[in-house]
Amino acid sequence: MMNVHVLQHVPFEGLGSIAPWLEARGARITTTSFSADPSLPTLSELDLVIALGGPMSVNDEATLPWLRPEKAFLRDAIQRGIAVLGVCLGAQLIASALGARVYPNPVKEIGWFPIDIIQTESDGVPLPTGIPVFHWHGETFDLPPGAVHIAESDATRHQAFQIGRRVMGLQFHLEATPAGVYDLVEHARNELGEGRYLQTEEAILNPPSDAYLQINDVMQEVLEYLTAFD
Repeated sequence: MMNVHVLQHVPFEGLGSIAPWLEARGARITTTSFSADPSLPTLSELDLVIALGGPMSVNDEATLPWLRPEKAFLRDAIQRGIAVLGVCLGAQLIASALGARVYPNPVKEIGWFPIDIIQTESDGVPLPTGIPVFHWHGETFDLPPGAVHIAESDATRHQAFQIGRRVMGLQFHLEATPAGVYDLVEHARNELGEGRYLQTEEAILNPPSDAYLQINDVMQEVLEYLTAFD
């Protein structure tokens, strides 16, 4: 049985399409919901850690003291060789945990925009090139030590990185579902506005008909890649 621990920062950013993938494999899923209880488990029996998104900054340690132990938890998981996936804030947390700088991006990127693949650790990384993926972020990061830069977009240089076969940080949301995007809009509508990389609420909620199918299929491939244990 695969033992998975989820780091959830706000109730309205959940697993999305990752949940049915885990359930189909009979995974045992535990969760730290930082808005309710920041307690973290021991790492000894975990196979996969998933750090989800959130509206806070990884630099908010003074007001959100649980960020320090969360970063230590991620750092220890990586050092132990546990598979780790970071999504949006989760990717920034991995970068910060490993000593990289996280800071405001020159522009916010919110909506459906394509990414381009830079390079990969191996040919097995299944990220897409040219298809719209879902973004909602205002910060970016430097690459952590030992990371391979694997994707960029017009708005954001560092969109994705990997460290070996077990660690991947994605600035964008391949797990997005219609319900999840609706919840995000409802809770973070104040971040929308005018800008080259800020789509309207209508555009965000009404992407091309196959958009979710495409990104969710890629999310499954990423999960298969990270959990293909030797």
